[in-house]
Amino acid sequence: MYSYENYQKVKAEIEKRRLDAIASAEARSEMLRLESAQIKEIDEELSSTGLLIFKTACSGGDITPIKERNKSLNKQRVKIIKSLGYPEDYTEVKYHCKKCSDTGYIDGVKMCKCLKEELIKATIASSGIGDLISEQSFDNFDLSLYEEGTERDRMTANLARAKQYARDFSKKRSNLLFVGTTGTGKTHLSTAIAREVIHMGYDVLYDSIHNIVSDFEADKFKSGYGQLEQKSEKYLECDLLIIDDLGTEFSNQFTVSCIYNLLNTRQNHGKATIISTNLSPEELSAKYEGRIYSRLVGKDTTVLMFVGKDRRLYR
Repeated sequence: MYSYENYQKVKAEIEKRRLDAIASAEARSEMLRLESAQIKEIDEELSSTGLLIFKTACSGGDITPIKERNKSLNKQRVKIIKSLGYPEDYTEVKYHCKKCSDTGYIDGVKMCKCLKEELIKATIASSGIGDLISEQSFDNFDLSLYEEGTERDRMTANLARAKQYARDFSKKRSNLLFVGTTGTGKTHLSTAIAREVIHMGYDVLYDSIHNIVSDFEADKFKSGYGQLEQKSEKYLECDLLIIDDLGTEFSNQFTVSCIYNLLNTRQNHGKATIISTNLSPEELSAKYEGRIYSRLVGKDTTVLMFVGKDRRLYR
């Protein structure tokens, strides 16, 4: 689900909204107390009744008169506020979200829509997809750019399979391998899937194989100084990892070990992975040793072949 880091960040931002709203309301009240001696007197009496109600209740006394007095004081307060030219709710706390009073939860249990929306925004921001997620969706995947016949039929099938993958993500975690030349729609469908999965509440990361390997390399060879946090850990833990441009990385012993460990760890932990590559199946087989290749095209992976001309030439 949503990453711990994003949840903590968003929860802190919402809590700040709540505290700011309370502070702002108190500042307005303080201004009125300075402007009106009557308001000051009423507020002082109201602030003392909480403890009085508690003591009376504990001693078995009747708190009804105290509540009635509070009700009368509040009515007087509203009349004075209006007489000063302010709206009657002038000193009330103006929460950003009225449903949850900027707590993020309704009745302290159910996640409020405002918290979910902010978590989605934070997940999109940290996913590495950037503006693409607002530009590329299943709805604007243009099949008319592919030639009628076999080419369009294949891409229609790819689109349907991608939609199904996103739709079933909460029930089944499998892998996709997108194979095809540049500009045939691999990134568009990857982004469309990510868009849907993020809105379902899952943590998604999108990055190139080059950047992923670089982060693993930085963790392995870093000195004992500086940043202690593992830059590569996020690739192992996210619900869906989208790896772009597999095959463009520089091949050496470390790279091979890195890719194997990444794919193997995610597979063992039941994490979903989508990989896109410009290499043909034959080139993939030649480039990657058996243990990596078997994880690229294994039983948990659906291979989708992308065809057509470079779509980017039509923009």
